[in-house]
Amino acid sequence: MSPLLFPEANSFSLDFHANGHRGEETDLENHYQPMRGEAGPSVLTFFAMEKKSRVFCCANADLTRSQQSGEVLRFIDFWRKLMGKNPEWLYFDSKLTTYAELSQITKKKDIWFVTIRRRGSSIVRRLSALPESDWEQAVIDIPKRCHKRIRYVDERVTLRDYEGESRQIAVKGLGREQPTLFLTNNFEARPRELVMNYARRNGVEDALGSSVNLFYLDCLSSEVRLNVALDTVLTALANGCYCWLGNQLLGFDQSKPKALYRKFVETSGAVEIENGRRIVVYFDRRAHNPILREALIDQPITEIPWLANHTLEFVYT
Repeated sequence: MSPLLFPEANSFSLDFHANGHRGEETDLENHYQPMRGEAGPSVLTFFAMEKKSRVFCCANADLTRSQQSGEVLRFIDFWRKLMGKNPEWLYFDSKLTTYAELSQITKKKDIWFVTIRRRGSSIVRRLSALPESDWEQAVIDIPKRCHKRIRYVDERVTLRDYEGESRQIAVKGLGREQPTLFLTNNFEARPRELVMNYARRNGVEDALGSSVNLFYLDCLSSEVRLNVALDTVLTALANGCYCWLGNQLLGFDQSKPKALYRKFVETSGAVEIENGRRIVVYFDRRAHNPILREALIDQPITEIPWLANHTLEFVYT
């Protein structure tokens, strides 16, 4: 589906999500679950989202805590096999991988990452001692954002287990008491652009919220990771299908899956199979039927290989 939905994709947001176990006592590892506000037995799942379309392009739940740091490199290999090229930009938080893994990403030469560095007390003291003249100003003009005026210090730092230097951008004014530390291996991009692009990484959390809300991603009771992995991959596929549907409907390309389901999928009608070769779907009257008709989703009428080569037609009453 990726070549169809986003053939020119180059930026991705990566994140983990813990699917809580609700069955009997289990030996699953404990992971923090935001919905519960505490750690509990759960299956850790990995998601990669294409930033522009906000569609999941990769999902995996067959991993343990000891394997999670290498999931970034596995996604890079997956995308190269799928599309024939490496992803250009990767955005993720500090808990996704290690500095050693970041060093391996940098060695690939054609991949840039932006992540958050954890604030140590010595780093905070050093930044607090800097004179005000060292802090430059910028405006983050993202619509509906509360904190738009920031101050930053752009510098090079060395990290443990990371070969060479990394670029660190310390930013004040993002709504936190202490500066936020951005790490990247790109030394050319403007700090303002890096901060703005990373701020849009929150789209992956919104998309995960939609998956929990519509696809019931958090209602998995199995303790077998392969079972959860199957459900997770089907969730990613369903997310992509809803994105494709929204792109076909005029004015609904930014709609969330739940809105598309309520307005177009959750509808009544009748299905007839004529002569054993032709399937006809009769839609009942709905306010949004004209948008479906305008999209011509069923045109031209073709045979469906996975449905015994039956043809599918829509009829609007």
